[in-house]
Amino acid sequence: MELRVLEYFLTVAREQSITRAAELLHITQPTMSRQLMQLESEFGKKLFIRGNRKITLTEEGQYLLKRAEEIISLSRRTEDEMKNQINTLSGDIYIGTGESASVRHIIKVAHKIQKEYPDVRFHFTSGDSIDLIDRLDKGLFDFCILYGETDRSKYDYLLLPYKERWGVLMHNQSELAVLDRIKPEYLRDKPLIVSRQMLDSPGYFDWLGAKRENLNIINSYNLAFTGTLMASEQMGYVLTLADLINIEGTELCFKEIDPMLELNISLVWKKHKMKSKIAEKFITEISRLK
Repeated sequence: MELRVLEYFLTVAREQSITRAAELLHITQPTMSRQLMQLESEFGKKLFIRGNRKITLTEEGQYLLKRAEEIISLSRRTEDEMKNQINTLSGDIYIGTGESASVRHIIKVAHKIQKEYPDVRFHFTSGDSIDLIDRLDKGLFDFCILYGETDRSKYDYLLLPYKERWGVLMHNQSELAVLDRIKPEYLRDKPLIVSRQMLDSPGYFDWLGAKRENLNIINSYNLAFTGTLMASEQMGYVLTLADLINIEGTELCFKEIDPMLELNISLVWKKHKMKSKIAEKFITEISRLK
C-alpha cells in the first residue's frame, strides 16, 4: 500500500469521480482506474460503488477513508518534523482541546511564541476527551488539554493553575431558573442533557448522589453548542462548564452547582515520544503560567 495510491483514493472519495480526480492529480484516467483496482485487489475488498454519475464508498471504503486520512496526515507531519530539525524553532504543533474558557490562556502562550518565532504554526482541534485521546494515541496530536484525572501510566502532563466550574445551562423559563445556585438533589428527577464523556464515565454522576440508571438522562452532546440548542428548545437541563457560551441577551441562564464542583485542567502528551524543539518550548512556556 503506497502513500501515493492512498492520495489517489482520498481524491476520488472527495470528488466522487475518477475523471475529476485524475484531472486534479494530473494523471490519466486509465492510470487512476488501474491503481484503484490494484488497491481493491490488495485488500480483497470492494471499496467503491461505481454509479452512472458518481462514485460512492462501500462500508469498507468508508473505513479505509478514515484510516487513509490519518496515515497521510501522520506522514506529512513526520516529513515536516524531519525537515524542521535543522531549524531552531519552526514547524507545526497540533493540539486537541475540550471546550472551556481556560483554553484562552493556552492560546495566549501560542500567540507569544508565534510573535517571537513567526515560522511556528499552531493547529487547534476541539472535541471531547474520547476523540482527543484517540488521536493523541495515534500520534495525530502533540498535546491535548484534558479535564479531570489523567492516566499517569500512559501520559506525561502539566497540571495547569486553573480549574473549571460545573453548572447547569437552562432556558430562563425552566422551573429551576429562579434559583441562584443548583443543589444536586434538585436535578435527580429532572430531564438531564449530558456530555458523551459523562456517559462513558459513571463516576461523573457521584456528586448527584444517585446512580446513573436512576437519573432521567434524556440526551447527550459532543460539543457544548449542540447542548445550548437543546436548552433553547427547553428539552432539559444541560450539565456543562461555566463560561463556554455567551448567553447575554439570550433566553438562557447558567447556574453553578452548590457545593461548587470543579475540574482540574492538564496539558497532556504521550510518554516516551520524542518532542520537537518547538514542542519543548511550548511546554516550557506553559509551565510558567500563573
